[in-house]
Amino acid sequence: MTENLVIKDHDPSLYNEDLKPIAMKDRTWGWFEIFNVWANDVQSLFGYTLAASMFLTFGLNGWTVFAAIMVAGIFVMWLVNLMGEPSVKYGIPFPVMARSSMGIRGANLPAVLRAIVAIFWYGAQTYFASTAVALLLKALFGASGDAVFLGMGGLDWVAFLMVWVFQIWLFWNGIEWITKFLNFAGPFVYAVMIILAGIIWWKAGSGLFAELGTIFQGTGNYEGSSLTAFLAIVGTMIAYFAAVVINYGDFSRFVKSQGEMKKGNFTGLPLNIAFFSAIALIVTAGTVAIWGEALTNPTDIIARVDSLPLTVIAAIMFFAATVGINLVANFIPPAYDLANLYPSKINFRIGGLITSGFALVIGGLWVSVISQIGIFNFVNTLGAILAPIYGIMIVDYYMIKNGKLDVQNLFSADPKGEYFYDNGWNRRALIAFGLTSLFSVATVWAPSLEFLSGFSWVIGAALGGLVYFFVTKK
Repeated sequence: MTENLVIKDHDPSLYNEDLKPIAMKDRTWGWFEIFNVWANDVQSLFGYTLAASMFLTFGLNGWTVFAAIMVAGIFVMWLVNLMGEPSVKYGIPFPVMARSSMGIRGANLPAVLRAIVAIFWYGAQTYFASTAVALLLKALFGASGDAVFLGMGGLDWVAFLMVWVFQIWLFWNGIEWITKFLNFAGPFVYAVMIILAGIIWWKAGSGLFAELGTIFQGTGNYEGSSLTAFLAIVGTMIAYFAAVVINYGDFSRFVKSQGEMKKGNFTGLPLNIAFFSAIALIVTAGTVAIWGEALTNPTDIIARVDSLPLTVIAAIMFFAATVGINLVANFIPPAYDLANLYPSKINFRIGGLITSGFALVIGGLWVSVISQIGIFNFVNTLGAILAPIYGIMIVDYYMIKNGKLDVQNLFSADPKGEYFYDNGWNRRALIAFGLTSLFSVATVWAPSLEFLSGFSWVIGAALGGLVYFFVTKK
């Protein structure tokens, strides 16, 4: 455990104050903070649209859709409990944990891949968060949204720079302020969503229950059997959370105990997802009753309600929700991953500044360039490559290392160290990674594997762990 652990004789290329183990006495997170990590991950505009569309596009009755969502939530909870346990036990972040299986230098490979994916989406989500601020400014000042530079108007650029600066200010104040923001954003977004559901319910009246009945009978035209549709929902929901699963140790290292982590994962995943999906379902059914069409984009719903106070509150909600998921999925991971590359020169703050620098370029060019050139396959390819890393890390920790790590050696470059392997790289892990990542990449590019849907990540992780186990045991 890390209560009195002091890292001695650490190598400067492997250690800094942000990467070192957090002692139990210095941890401040309980189940509520973990719950809000997941709440902020779920409560994005895309998360709402995804939850609402699950009930409309797969042809299943509502209870079956809820069951599929719950199965996905429970499965993801199991995945993150496995990944989070060593970081709670030893207080180490994802890139340091990866050293035990990949080697003290080999850990930079998954760290760099995860950082690139996160940095790209950090820039994109910074732009998306700025659209909420722009919505607020336009509602208050009535300005037009005519494009003046790179596809965005003057107020759009003001909003974008405001969000960009706000996020820099937030992370520069440290993890304590990030925690405060996440703890505010999670409950606040829920409060506004419940108010919106109440307004829609009031406007729809008894027509809401009629539309709910129709949705619960099954309204979609999904091609395939009910089992195929059920599995497609489960796979889609798992894929949504896959990005956070692999670096979950970046969050669990702040938690006081395994019990608090598991309680936070239970309330934040299956229960939270079910509740959020229920709100999305009520609002979506209400839009059919009121306007005669299913609106799954919250922005469109707010525009139809046409209320300035609601628009202002909703804009703040969209901003909080998008910045929240940006911090969880796209800022904290690259900040640690970049620090792991050059610990003596890059700390959490410097890593955040580098991430923000890329965000300024990616977000600023999003409308006019990046969203037009089909770069998603590139990013999805890097994300898919990470799947086998999860399996390798889990098998190594639980089945090869039997749940025990020598934390001192995680920060040592001694050739005799346990994690030095072959000049800092674990060849067995690289073989398993190389063989199974080919499958993961194929799921992105090969049309014949498209049927795997969201399960490609799970299969890639399972294959990575399986191959690594046999290569290592041999």
